Amino acid sequence: MTPHINAKPGDFADTVLMLGDPLRAQFIAEHYLTKVEQVTEVRNMLGFTGEYQGKRISVMAHGMGTPSIAIYTNELIHEYGVKKLLRVGSCGAVADEIELKDIIIATGASTGNAMNRARFAGYDYAAVPDFELLRKSWQLSQHKQLSIKYGNIFTNDFFYEDPDALLPALQKMNILALDMESAALFTIAAQNRVQALSLLTVSDHMVHGGEMSPEERQTSFHNMIELALAVAIDES
Repeated sequence: MTPHINAKPGDFADTVLMLGDPLRAQFIAEHYLTKVEQVTEVRNMLGFTGEYQGKRISVMAHGMGTPSIAIYTNELIHEYGVKKLLRVGSCGAVADEIELKDIIIATGASTGNAMNRARFAGYDYAAVPDFELLRKSWQLSQHKQLSIKYGNIFTNDFFYEDPDALLPALQKMNILALDMESAALFTIAAQNRVQALSLLTVSDHMVHGGEMSPEERQTSFHNMIELALAVAIDES
């Protein structure tokens, strides 16, 4: 066990889908996996292991923000041997062409986060996903005829009261959306030589307004979840 995960050695599969909301992790485990077992519950940050199309896979919540996801990804990698981490989450759109319920797969995650600079000797690390997972997501989205948006996102430490200069800068640099975790996920994965990908559904729009309800966030991300599971098991 670790300070934040009370699973036993071997309880996690090599591949873990990670979500901010513990209830969404439970929803995926109950509705998409078979032979499911809950393997951790510390601080109600629920984790489950089961099978998808006969292949072993785990689902676990990571909470909100880079400090929280950093804790769980580090413990999963170092104590449980996880090799593949896929964030399946929500984001706030910035670009005009992005709409509610669009699926975005991040090709990079810019950030102003001090944790990433501290890991990289004070410099700005280019946080990007694993290319093989990115390539597989594109191939499968084409096969499934899903309309996916690919591009750079911004991992934000603010949820309220963003600095006034932030939005114009994001729009100037063609940032598609904001989340609060992906830059840390990509950086920790690169540091530890494991694979990571971030799939996001647009839950609100920072410019045009409008947002999905908590119930919609929990239950309506079907296409994103199925694509993430297909990528996770390396479905051909």
